[in-house]
Amino acid sequence: MEKLPAIEEYVLRSKLGESSLSTVWEAEHRITGQVVALKQIQVRKLTRRLKNCLECELSFLSSVNHPNIIRLHDVLEVMGCIVLVLEFCAGGNLASYIRRCGRVQECTAKRFMQQLGAGLKVLRLHNIIHRDLKPENILLSSCECDPVLKIADFGLSRILRPDEYAETVCGSPMYMAPEVLEFQRYDEKVDMWSTGAILFELLNGCPPFHGRTSVQLLQNIKASTSPPFSQLVLPQLHPDSIDLCTRLLSTNPDNRLSFDEFYQHNFLQIGKWSVTSEDRS
Repeated sequence: MEKLPAIEEYVLRSKLGESSLSTVWEAEHRITGQVVALKQIQVRKLTRRLKNCLECELSFLSSVNHPNIIRLHDVLEVMGCIVLVLEFCAGGNLASYIRRCGRVQECTAKRFMQQLGAGLKVLRLHNIIHRDLKPENILLSSCECDPVLKIADFGLSRILRPDEYAETVCGSPMYMAPEVLEFQRYDEKVDMWSTGAILFELLNGCPPFHGRTSVQLLQNIKASTSPPFSQLVLPQLHPDSIDLCTRLLSTNPDNRLSFDEFYQHNFLQIGKWSVTSEDRS
């Protein structure tokens, strides 16, 4: 993607990330000094479906102010580009955090899941499905020991009301629910599968399922009767974390936890249990 056209109010610092449709830059406001992230989207590259997703993203982000949802400060139009002025998260994304730290302690996974759940609750209240939940799209407010988790990149999101279904295949295969990989219609429980994959990765240090192709990935998912935890990790885990992960990664969406069931699960409840993997070792 071409370099972001000059924006009078901001000084570009560095490129944070890039995809086929967008580029994200770190920038500083010339007057206030506020550091922000500028997400540059070239409108001419968007299909009708992606334009609808962008409208959904802008409508949703402009209407919410929640600590676990990335904050939208402004929207600019510059030379054929839509530029989203977003909250800057100095801690980077959860994928980088896992690569740097490896698998996390259960108490950390619990805290992250509580925050992810709080953000997803806002999505549910607005009948939004994200459709691309993955560690790369979860940002951390700072590099300090207790960062705030923020759901980001709503570029594939859409409104899906109760009892409605979607059919568009989209997302990132390793975090994509099996019904999407099978080209079946789906509902908001696809976000619950992705949440289970993220929880597994936090606890185990790697995604639950792999495959060189989407077909092989789906075969590996179907062949598994339970999340494939490392035998070195499994004995250190509390039954609640294993249960939550297993029920989120149910291949049959009818048996998969709903958002409400996830949000009320023992693993997320403060004070339900306090045994950590350090205590059990």
